[in-house]
Amino acid sequence: MTKTIDADICIIGAGSGGLSVAAGAAQLGRNVVLIEKGEMGGDCLNTGCVPSKALLAAAARAQSFRTSEKFGIATTEPNVDFAAVMDHVHGVINAIAPVDSQERFEGFGVTVIREHAAFTGPRQVKAGATTVNAKHFVIATGSTPFVPPISGLSQGPYFTNETLFDNRARPDHLIVIGGGPIGVELAQAHRRLGSQVSIIEGQAILNKDDPELVAIIRDQLIDEGIKIYEGAMVDAVIHRADGVSVAVDGKTISGSHLLVAVGRKPTVDGMNLEAANVEFSPRGISVDKRLRTSNKRIYAIGDVIGGRQFTHVAGYHASVIVRNMLFKLPATNNDDQAPWVTYCDPELAHVGLTEEDAHKANKGAKISRWSFDENDRAQAERNTNGLVKVITDKGGNILGASIVGPGAGDLIQSWAFAISNKQKIKAFTNYIAPYPTRGEASKRAAGAFYTPTLFSNKTRRLISLLSIFD
Repeated sequence: MTKTIDADICIIGAGSGGLSVAAGAAQLGRNVVLIEKGEMGGDCLNTGCVPSKALLAAAARAQSFRTSEKFGIATTEPNVDFAAVMDHVHGVINAIAPVDSQERFEGFGVTVIREHAAFTGPRQVKAGATTVNAKHFVIATGSTPFVPPISGLSQGPYFTNETLFDNRARPDHLIVIGGGPIGVELAQAHRRLGSQVSIIEGQAILNKDDPELVAIIRDQLIDEGIKIYEGAMVDAVIHRADGVSVAVDGKTISGSHLLVAVGRKPTVDGMNLEAANVEFSPRGISVDKRLRTSNKRIYAIGDVIGGRQFTHVAGYHASVIVRNMLFKLPATNNDDQAPWVTYCDPELAHVGLTEEDAHKANKGAKISRWSFDENDRAQAERNTNGLVKVITDKGGNILGASIVGPGAGDLIQSWAFAISNKQKIKAFTNYIAPYPTRGEASKRAAGAFYTPTLFSNKTRRLISLLSIFD
């Protein structure tokens, strides 16, 4: 039986961005329809952020068995029950799922349709047997793993992040194609859980981050026994009865399982965007600064527009369009201020410009650093591997910051706050940091900005002059 619904807002995609818009709009009294063909919560809850961090948490516990000797505690190889680890991963998903559930959003008054959506006109979509007419649409369909056209790859099984977490048998040797954040995180997790691991990357691992800090990650991965092949192009994949082989620049790497983690592509297939007059390309849907598509009644947010593909960015996009659609404020997108974090160990976090970016933009970059080997909390925890690196202009305006070390994702937030509020580096020298904390490293890095001036000959002469008033 077919039916037609007239709505104020129709949202396609129940991931982070779509759910945020749906919850906000419904609670503000709008008539909202939410269409999702897959799982509520999208990639982040089901196959991305949540399960990967749960897996990393289990891996960290396993690794602690191997590294306890520095605390006077005997080390041992952990007994890992891989199936039980995956039970833990799915237990975490199940604990969070009610927050994103269909029932919760229906409780807000949202009409939820679990079907594939395709546009039939500029202000109409069809989802299963239901036609939805709406004043505004929000496309929040996210992204899916990009699978490169490698010879032989499709002739046998391989994992992506969408299928990896259903695996309950520990791989003997996991070959990871792709050394970006997803590849590095999952490689380290499996190594710590007892698998042999090889990473194959066509460029350098984590190549969007500061090379100085990435070098610390690389050394850690190698020290843990992960083999890394950088600047290595995959020529072919050969599936065997007992595993898989990957041909790389004239040599062969053999393993038991294969993970493809070379990036993601926007989910636009089958939506009939042409019927809605929405412009798009393989890189995603085109939007203006207010996140409107070429059809000004249709917005697009999150991964589907390309750019920075992070859950927190999708949530931020949702706030931008709520202000535009509902409050009629000309809110604009400024997600270049969004931080990102790779949750390997040590963590790697960044916000703003890198040193290379700043030099390319002729910003007159000045670099301030503070190493965790000069941080008392890090010394007490016997984990001094890392540093805080801050990029400013000569006037002390903060251009960017990168941190590598335990808890870097938490530490970067103060720098993100400062950049978004246009604070200068002096703000970090004015506050009192509790002792002993890793947060002191941020304050010390800020202080390092002033060190050359503070202890210069000019300052010494000034102090000498002022001493006459003693």
